[in-house]
Amino acid sequence: MNMNGKTVFITGSTDGVGRYVAAQLAAAGATVLIHGRDRARAGSLIAEIRAQGYAEPIFYQADLSSLDTARALAQAVLAGHKRLDVFISNAGIGSRTQGPERQTSADGHELRFAVNYLAGFLLAYRLLPLLKASAPSRIVNVASLGQHPIDFDDVMITRGYNGNRAYAQSKLAQIMFTIDLASELKGSAVTVNSLHPATYMNTTMVRQGGITPISTVEQGGEAILHLAAGEDVADKSGLFFNGLHQAQANPQAYDAAARSRLHKLSLALTGLTAA
Repeated sequence: MNMNGKTVFITGSTDGVGRYVAAQLAAAGATVLIHGRDRARAGSLIAEIRAQGYAEPIFYQADLSSLDTARALAQAVLAGHKRLDVFISNAGIGSRTQGPERQTSADGHELRFAVNYLAGFLLAYRLLPLLKASAPSRIVNVASLGQHPIDFDDVMITRGYNGNRAYAQSKLAQIMFTIDLASELKGSAVTVNSLHPATYMNTTMVRQGGITPISTVEQGGEAILHLAAGEDVADKSGLFFNGLHQAQANPQAYDAAARSRLHKLSLALTGLTAA
């Protein structure tokens, strides 16, 4: 996909790998819609892109731990733009962000499940009319190789909480959603794929987890850009990638009954009545 003149919305794009992807897409001539919680970080990215002579990205400030805020974010994007060619769902928090203990979102859901999965689920469905109207278009869900099966008897992990498990569960949920959405979108010219961009990139999330980075944001960013714009994946959908290569996710991702349970739960939690 030639990105010149295209409109791309990237959540979690004022820091880390999202920031790199936003800068690269701006350099390729795209209108880039950036999102984050920190206005100062957004301002520095905007200044950096402007200084290089590219079109200024448009900033949307939102805390995705609130589903009401996610709804408002989607509405703001829909109201402000006549097309959307790529949606990159990249925003997320790590296993130890804000501490290792169990936390809940503004809506009372386990925080990692809420931010890493539910917010992206809601945004994708709210943005689908614009993505369909702009087709061929793409959705990219930034997941992880770290995946843990969902216990449907305790999705919010109220018993035996572990931050690593919570993070890994949220990432598997993203992959399961990707597979279902791809099936739903057949024939629409909207594709959706998920990926593990790179292992322990040099990002704030990784450093907050006390982990020594082993990959660069550039490595992860190129994998995300591959799914966003690569010609070789233009007709591929519902797949999981490890970096630049197609891979297998946790077996639960391919369990249709488990995906159906997750889908119904997600609709109920986000207040979406039909999808």
